[in-house]
Amino acid sequence: MSLRDRVKAHVAAVEPYQPGKPIEELERELGIDEAVKLASNENPLGPSPRAVAALHAQMESVHLYPDGACFELRRVLSESLSLPGDRLVFGCGSDEILELVAKAFVGEGDEVVYAWPSFAMYPIVVRGAGGTPVEVPLDGSLVHDLDAMAAAVNEKTQVVILCNPNNPTGTSFGAEAFDRFVATLPEDVVLVVDEAYCEYARRDDFPDALGWVARRPATLVLRTFSKIFGLAGLRVGYGIGGPELIDLLERARHPFNVNRLAEAAAVAAWGDREHVERARRVNAEGADYLTRELSGLGLEVWPTDANFLLVRAGEGVYGPLLEQGIIVRPLTGFGMPDCIRVTIGTAEQNERFVKALRRILESRGGVR
Repeated sequence: MSLRDRVKAHVAAVEPYQPGKPIEELERELGIDEAVKLASNENPLGPSPRAVAALHAQMESVHLYPDGACFELRRVLSESLSLPGDRLVFGCGSDEILELVAKAFVGEGDEVVYAWPSFAMYPIVVRGAGGTPVEVPLDGSLVHDLDAMAAAVNEKTQVVILCNPNNPTGTSFGAEAFDRFVATLPEDVVLVVDEAYCEYARRDDFPDALGWVARRPATLVLRTFSKIFGLAGLRVGYGIGGPELIDLLERARHPFNVNRLAEAAAVAAWGDREHVERARRVNAEGADYLTRELSGLGLEVWPTDANFLLVRAGEGVYGPLLEQGIIVRPLTGFGMPDCIRVTIGTAEQNERFVKALRRILESRGGVR
């Protein structure tokens, strides 16, 4: 009997997440220097200098266990967000908090409703817990079809996940549609609102998901330090929810899941609002530039409220871009083989990407 015969069937059925190769390895394989990575939605400005200083200050304390309760980070967020400390749960990235939700609420026979295409970890987490993913297609504009999602909820539904802004499309839904959807959701269904990219959103009517936490106890808002705060390599995420929901997630959480370097950097990064505002400004300028230039090449570009763009560039551009040192995210695995997801970089990085893509399209006679 092999291990595969012994493993739980729902675990064996999970398709593992496929990360991209490290940029250093790609440069070695391709024999190039100064590759531009626009594939993982990282902050092109890097971390806050304050966060780097905080890391250095903690280096000689790594022989000590971290604070298992994230006391200082909890205090800072509690004060800034004007909510009690017992409304917060912390994780090794917001991915881990998704795992906590699945661990606490999802088992065999349970269903989890989410839009698709969306964050690749949703089906992995749901199947890994033995649950059944219920994937509701995005609407014709590649926005969450909230009416269809509401119709998919039934007595088996344990959790509903909304990704706003959505990954990998960058699209978002507004407050009116969100409020209408939440009002129809059964009170005992856990609603997870994944707002990993919310700090980049520019729409005036972006939903107030935190407002629903106070009105609907089974609501959890997920946020992260990986994106606009530039700490993707340290993995710090947090959830905001009602006290009962947070208490249950704490029971599922392992101690010391956020290391002391990560917590110190997160506290410092949160306090550096100048760095956050600069990142937001650079992102908005980059989004406008890329949308204008790519549309000028005759390509379809979706509106974005995140730090990346969804572009219908045609099939087969990923490899040629890679050969020119430009790494983007192909979306074949999301059922969009003619699309790529492009992280918004610095002005120089964006220009390099546009020039590389123009050369590819011109070689194919595909520029209008």
